[in-house]
Amino acid sequence: MGQAREVMDRLTDALTAQQDIKVVGELYAEDAVAFTPDEGEIHGRDHIVEYWRQMTEAVPEATFETLHSYEVGDTAIDEGFFGGRNTGPLQLPTGETLPATQKELRIRGVDIATVKDGRIVDYRLYFDEMEFLGQLGLLPDEPS
Repeated sequence: MGQAREVMDRLTDALTAQQDIKVVGELYAEDAVAFTPDEGEIHGRDHIVEYWRQMTEAVPEATFETLHSYEVGDTAIDEGFFGGRNTGPLQLPTGETLPATQKELRIRGVDIATVKDGRIVDYRLYFDEMEFLGQLGLLPDEPS
């Protein structure tokens, strides 16, 4: 196992099993960049950590079920299912906060982390945002 795989596994554990946002911050370079479907491009460790803090508060007992796990050079790639119950407030990109829905969710996603000197410098997260919102009951009803 290489450095990228080890860092990605530590990130997944920190966001799920450990729920340790301090560890998350230690895993990103200060000038890291992250790309997410809901927040777009996020620059800097502090902003990335804030993104994850909000997610771990919204789904505090999250799990990740790995389907595929790869490492190519300095990049680790995971595909799997993120799941849990939304028991905390949801922060929207608009700045609004929605109360917890208490609904279970299970969404398929892909994480890609490029690591240099033991820290993530480039992180990409892909998931279906409409599926995420739909499972939480946050989409308007379709017209009949």
